[in-house]
Amino acid sequence: MTNTSAPPWEAMRTDETREVEGVLLKAGFEKVDAYRYNSASIRVRVIHSKFEGLPPAKRDAMVEPCLEQLPERTQADIMNLFTFAPSELQQTPKTFREFLLNTEFDDPTPSML
Repeated sequence: MTNTSAPPWEAMRTDETREVEGVLLKAGFEKVDAYRYNSASIRVRVIHSKFEGLPPAKRDAMVEPCLEQLPERTQADIMNLFTFAPSELQQTPKTFREFLLNTEFDDPTPSML
């Protein structure tokens, strides 16, 4: 019997963060995860093959127009937008920054709020 547990962030998902995921999936992004980190912050991770080789600013520019479909309050609470190409998560990260960002998303440090 395999005993797998869900990542800690999955327990932090809400109807609001599921709406974020739905909007971005509908826009064509391959994988989207979102959770409410605390009462003032939502974290979003978008994984898409078209991000391959692009700098973070260009990746964000692809995602941000889609986020404008969300209620203003939800938009205002999105404090972290993590964008990855699938290859960046399937191998040893090329940079320490990629490693830290994904690790923090998967296993969030406790919030001070």
